[in-house]
Amino acid sequence: MPDAKKTAKTFTDDERDAIKERAKELKAATRSRAEKADGEAGVLAKIAEMSGSDRAMAERLHEIVKASAPDLTPKTWYGMPAYAKDGKIVCFFQTAEKFKSRYATFGFSDTANLDDGNMWPAAFALLKLTAADEARIAVLVKKAVS
Repeated sequence: MPDAKKTAKTFTDDERDAIKERAKELKAATRSRAEKADGEAGVLAKIAEMSGSDRAMAERLHEIVKASAPDLTPKTWYGMPAYAKDGKIVCFFQTAEKFKSRYATFGFSDTANLDDGNMWPAAFALLKLTAADEARIAVLVKKAVS
């Protein structure tokens, strides 16, 4: 039997909170359609909870993803904004604040159609968004769902 004290220290408090968020999301996903919370409302609520540059980037990324791939469904994933196709996450945003990182992250899951040879970027560190960054993200999101 594993040592309870050792097991309890396996995850940080932030990681445990993210796991709890994911468990809530999975539980909500099993409810009937009538009981499900609107995915976009959930994403917008999570964005509203963010502060500073994380919030500004999340708001802009939400707009970019919706414009670039309107068929993607907004939903939360580990308590963060994410966008899914056929129920599978394609791309996501993770705040710097969530895990006390020096940068936020915009990433793509393995379901994203971004394959380019044997190696390609799957996540990007974000300190701020420039017009060039926004254009690149829009192209990547379109490619990811193609």
